[in-house]
Amino acid sequence: MMKKKLVFPISREETDQLKIRDQVLISGRIFCGRDAVLPKIAAMIEDGTIKESHLNLEGGLIFHTAVSQAGVGPTSSNKYEIESTMETLSKAGIRMHLGKGALKAETVAKLEEQHAVYAVIPPVTALLNSRTKAKKLTAFPELGMEAFYELEVEDYPAVIAIAGGESIYD
Repeated sequence: MMKKKLVFPISREETDQLKIRDQVLISGRIFCGRDAVLPKIAAMIEDGTIKESHLNLEGGLIFHTAVSQAGVGPTSSNKYEIESTMETLSKAGIRMHLGKGALKAETVAKLEEQHAVYAVIPPVTALLNSRTKAKKLTAFPELGMEAFYELEVEDYPAVIAIAGGESIYD
């Protein structure tokens, strides 16, 4: 099976073409956040303060991970603090959420409404570290490795797990 190359940020049209089980290679500018920071970013979106920041989420990807000296690896996306932010983040322009684990049926529906998808990535920190070209702390530095980071990546391998209202977990 041929892997689709996605360079972020991507358009809504590119997201709409993705199907479950598609194998993708992710490159470009992506964001990293997990349970400590994603609710803060979602609150900024909801209260409008995101406009005052320098965060442009349009066409973006959020990788559910912390950024440490050891590298990056996925955390469980179905943690309440992560999964509950996906609709808000998607409304703000996030086109792909990247992590691991099954999501609720209502989250699948909300992602479809927002033309967003969810992909899973293997927990292979050494591989991902070698494909991470740059990292920048962008918000909430007080959270340490769980702060909001922006990475420049090349060819992160992933599989589309949720797209078009369908889930590989059903």
